[in-house]
Amino acid sequence: MGIPFKNLTGGIPDEILGEFKARMKISHSAEDDNLRNILYSSLAALNQSCGSFGFENVMGKELVFERARYVYNDSLEFFSDNFLTEIMNLSMSLMELDAARGVER
Repeated sequence: MGIPFKNLTGGIPDEILGEFKARMKISHSAEDDNLRNILYSSLAALNQSCGSFGFENVMGKELVFERARYVYNDSLEFFSDNFLTEIMNLSMSLMELDAARGVER
């Protein structure tokens, strides 16, 4: 099942967008739709590679923000190598949570 690209910007809460903009030191709103798209695609990519999580997962949110930063700076090709340990840690923690809940992947 693919991601519904027509509604990308609606899936990112204003609070998350605001946190990301503060981290990136972006004070204008001209790029808000683009930033929401980047955050959404980063969340979707990490959910696909690590397992399902939302922004309440601190480790997951951090990785989404970092991946979005790499996308924003046209450096996505370096993200996986630079964050391999963190990606693996998130994936393992999500697998442990699933096992504790009795959920099979």
